[in-house]
Amino acid sequence: MHCANGAINKLKNFTVETSKGHSDQTSCGLFCFRGEKLIKYHRVGVTTKAKKMSQQISKQSTIIGSFIAVVLIWSTTPLAIKWSGEGPGFMFGIAARMVIGLSLLLLLTAILRTKLPWHRQAVHSYVAAGTGIYGTMMCVYWGAQYIPSGLISVMFGLTPIITGVMAARVLGEDSLTLPKIIGTLLGLLGLIIIFGRGSSLGELGMHGAIVVFIAVIVQSISAVWVKRVHANLPTVSLTTGSMLIAMPFFAITWLLLDGQWPTLFPERAVASIIYLGAFATVVGFILYFYIIKHMQASSVGLLNLISPVFALFVGHWLNHEVIDSAVWVGTAMILFGMSVYQWVKIR
Repeated sequence: MHCANGAINKLKNFTVETSKGHSDQTSCGLFCFRGEKLIKYHRVGVTTKAKKMSQQISKQSTIIGSFIAVVLIWSTTPLAIKWSGEGPGFMFGIAARMVIGLSLLLLLTAILRTKLPWHRQAVHSYVAAGTGIYGTMMCVYWGAQYIPSGLISVMFGLTPIITGVMAARVLGEDSLTLPKIIGTLLGLLGLIIIFGRGSSLGELGMHGAIVVFIAVIVQSISAVWVKRVHANLPTVSLTTGSMLIAMPFFAITWLLLDGQWPTLFPERAVASIIYLGAFATVVGFILYFYIIKHMQASSVGLLNLISPVFALFVGHWLNHEVIDSAVWVGTAMILFGMSVYQWVKIR
């Protein structure tokens, strides 16, 4: 009897120990399983965050690269505009540029198989952008006949002021903070210093300057208008659609004001027209509308504050346009104003 009771107690102890061991193993298994899941989820989270960060950096790099490219194109465009009208005439220069540009855009949409939406909001965007293209180009090409190419870009340095005021009023953008106002005023002061020598341009030169200023207003209205419509169209579609809207007006204007095939085609004029049609129109407009979609309208206006500086040097280097002391002082003021506008923050 005593032996039987001892055997039973040993069996109970063995069962308890086995159960404890099984329980410990089960707990360990669950803990390891849950730990593996936590590590897996953590790795997925880190990968997702890294991917998002990489996408943001890539997007910012694309925006900055597009901004720089537009500055370079706009810096060389005024001189190309001036050269394109020397021989064929300014109206033929515009019409030929638009034909080349629109043809390349239609080819690009076909290659990329990009759809060209025609719903109401899309058409509204095309009209907003196309009106700006027509009005701006007509004024700039006419004014380019009578003022130095560098001053065309300098006049467009007024755009941040007009665009900022319009954006604050229409879009509700916070574009009129004190640093931006100070920076804009400094930029305006630089432009006034540079343009202070405008009295030497003569009567036609002053008329040309006024017409170019009208182009500045038209472009500012168009930029804010496109931003307000916010159709969220692909950049190529927006550019192509706006060109389709503008092209008939250019053709009609050429027929009414000129309508004759040019007899002179200087090589420089032909090269300028091709450059304007391929780069300034297609590449420039696509990148310009791209940054309009991804930057504040008032920040887009900074393009016209930076470009004049480079345009003045391009005109001086390639077209022997004079850069006097007033231009140097005004340029320095523009750069300082641009820095205050873009980077200074008051806490």
